[in-house]
Amino acid sequence: MKNAFQRITCQGGSLLLIVLAAGLALAADSKTTMSKSEAKELIAKASTPEDHRHLAEYFTHKAENMDAEAVEHEELAKEYAKNPRMVHEMKHPMSGNTGGHCRYFAQAARKAAAEDRALAAAHENMAKMAQK
Repeated sequence: MKNAFQRITCQGGSLLLIVLAAGLALAADSKTTMSKSEAKELIAKASTPEDHRHLAEYFTHKAENMDAEAVEHEELAKEYAKNPRMVHEMKHPMSGNTGGHCRYFAQAARKAAAEDRALAAAHENMAKMAQK
């Protein structure tokens, strides 16, 4: 009985983390400066400092979202570490029920955030160059 209660408590905690992270992601998305398709269009024709600043804001926002996703996966990995399921982890190392899965996606999200920040910096630089 105690193990069942612990499992339910752990799963409930994981669910709570996911719900909180989803709420944060939705709140962050409400600040989106443009859609993905609008960004693609602007990339194709960007020529003014304002165009590049808008793109820099877009990529900065994307980086912030990726950082939030990384934090979510890191927190989930910590929860899985508290209750290791070694047999499942060995049989299905990248399934959604393992810490390895969460660590992998946290790392991928951090890498994407860094790439988005580099794009934002490039567009900030292009905005400065277009002013001259």
